[in-house]
Amino acid sequence: MTSVESPWFWGGFIGVVLMLLALDLGVFHRRAHSVGPREAMLWSLVWVTLSLSFGTWIYLHLGSQKGLEFFTGYLIEYALSVDNVFVFVLIFSYFAVPRQLHHRVLFWGILGALVMRAAFILIGAALLHAFHWVIYVFGAFLIYTGIKIFRHGDTKVEPDRNPVVRFFRRVVPMVAHYGGGGFFVRHGGRWLATPLAVVLVTVETTDVVFAIDSIPAIFAITADPFIVYTSNVCAILGLRSMYFLIAAVVNRFAYLSTGLGVVLMFVGVKMVLSDICKIPIFISLGVVAAILVASVAASLLWPPRGTQVPPVPRPTLAGPEPGIEPDI
Repeated sequence: MTSVESPWFWGGFIGVVLMLLALDLGVFHRRAHSVGPREAMLWSLVWVTLSLSFGTWIYLHLGSQKGLEFFTGYLIEYALSVDNVFVFVLIFSYFAVPRQLHHRVLFWGILGALVMRAAFILIGAALLHAFHWVIYVFGAFLIYTGIKIFRHGDTKVEPDRNPVVRFFRRVVPMVAHYGGGGFFVRHGGRWLATPLAVVLVTVETTDVVFAIDSIPAIFAITADPFIVYTSNVCAILGLRSMYFLIAAVVNRFAYLSTGLGVVLMFVGVKMVLSDICKIPIFISLGVVAAILVASVAASLLWPPRGTQVPPVPRPTLAGPEPGIEPDI
């Protein structure tokens, strides 16, 4: 398992990411507030610009092959993040989360995703290095997932069936309100979880499911753990601002899931046939971009009638109603 960069550069990249996240939460979003489209657009441009700048640095200093691998992986992951946005909309609707608290949940959810995806990537890279046949398993899984998304395209969120969420509710004492916007409130000398903690658990476990799809998809582009991880991180860093930017209109992209299914099938076939024929990376980038542009254009030009985000039932949260003390 080899990487284009040394452990020191890995540490530097992660350090810069943590610094950016600290500035985001501690300075720019210190006070909870509802993020509007204008602010979301600004932050989307900031994160995309930073990501493209980093990709350009890779292209110039590590070579065109590594640069194109980064941009292709970034595009695939960013496109797959749209499905995350749709699921986040359903989760926040299900739990009736106040809009001003959405950013707080997404921040901590993405911080957890950075850790979990690093683990998935290291495990996946080690498996591919030790057992070459795993590449066929990954490819077959992507083809199966792509066909499933292409045929059905819908995403369901059922937190009550999530075993991690059910276990959390069973063992952690909870209150029935969001209090001051923290994950825990203090009452009667002990800490009690708010529904926001359950929302965070739901978001984190949902991201595990998405990672199972997206990580193998990028391994179809490159086996370099550094390129895989950095393209993943750059994509999910912009996920929060993208959520606020397109959450209100995500239902208009009716055929995007179909396009994502085709993308997964394409990279799955590319992975299965990797020992027979090598598809140049610039062709892969062009194919992925063309599929996504076509699916978005079709959604806008020929929208199906009655397309909308389906309503979801709201849970019944039982628990004491304590007076709110400083929360976390």
